[in-house]
Amino acid sequence: MNRILIVCTGNTCRSPMAEAMLKDLAARTGKPLEIRSAGVATVNGLPISPHAASTLRRRKLMLPGDSTALTADEVLWANLILTMTSGHKRAILERFPQALPKTFTLKEYALRGDPVMDDVAEAERLYSEWQVRQALGQNLSAEERARLFELQRRIPDFDIADPFGGSLSLYEQCADELEDILMTLVDKLDADSKER
Repeated sequence: MNRILIVCTGNTCRSPMAEAMLKDLAARTGKPLEIRSAGVATVNGLPISPHAASTLRRRKLMLPGDSTALTADEVLWANLILTMTSGHKRAILERFPQALPKTFTLKEYALRGDPVMDDVAEAERLYSEWQVRQALGQNLSAEERARLFELQRRIPDFDIADPFGGSLSLYEQCADELEDILMTLVDKLDADSKER
């Protein structure tokens, strides 16, 4: 069974909405998924935000429980960790570097296999090389810098904006974005399981 952990900052807006939506999608499509959510900067026991709750109720979805702080146990439990932003992904990998092979932004995971991910891989390689060279007092060549900047312009934003403190319509927009990505994710999980 796939055990998916969805992570955001406070575990009161994006990740609980994504958790509820993915649980519903899994149930409707008969996918054997176990889904939890957590926050990288929260405490246990905070309620879901009122607008997130209203958004889920409007979609006739079950509300998830109170917030959960990300722990080593949660990271160990999951065989796939999906974050709302690249900042959340970095925060997890700084604390739990062993989670690298199973940690992705939600959009990054949903787009695996898409040609844009080749651009991402090349940009990450160039950026890593740049970091090493800077440590050695060197720099990228003019061609390498130009290529890196070109790739950065072409690569889509992998972050899902935080609706915290916004209007109900902002939460609805966030939920619409999450729903589109989660439907792609469910298809991706099907393809991944067929490859195994």
